[in-house]
Amino acid sequence: MTENDIGKVIVDCAVRLHMALGPGLLESVYEVLLVHLLKQRGLKVERQVPISIEFDGIRFDEGFRADIIVENKVIIELKSVEKVSKAHKKQVLTYLKLSGMKLGYLLNFGEAVMKNGIHRIINGYIR
Repeated sequence: MTENDIGKVIVDCAVRLHMALGPGLLESVYEVLLVHLLKQRGLKVERQVPISIEFDGIRFDEGFRADIIVENKVIIELKSVEKVSKAHKKQVLTYLKLSGMKLGYLLNFGEAVMKNGIHRIINGYIR
C-alpha cells in the first residue's frame, strides 16, 4: 500500500470512530480504538513508538514517541482539544523530518465534526 492508500483508511477509520463516540474523550481512548479499527482493516499498526534521533554526534534513543505508526510509513498524532494550534502541526512536521517518513496526520477528536479535525501533513507541507 502507498502512503495515500493508507491515509484513506486512516481517515475512514477516524471518521467512523468520531461518529460513534463523538468528541471530548481522552486521547488515549481514541488511540486504542483507532489502532483496533486499523488492525481490523489489515494494517500493521504500532502505538507509542519511541523514535531515536541523532544530532551533532549525540544519539537520543527516545527523541520522541509517535502516537501511532501505520505500516512503517505514516505517523498519526492524536489530539482531543478544542482547536489545534500551529505548534501541533509543526510537531508532526518535525516527527516526519526526524523519522524520514513522508506522510503524517494530525487528528483532533475534539472537533464537533471530524472532517474539521483532520490535518494531512506531507514532506514539509502543512495542509
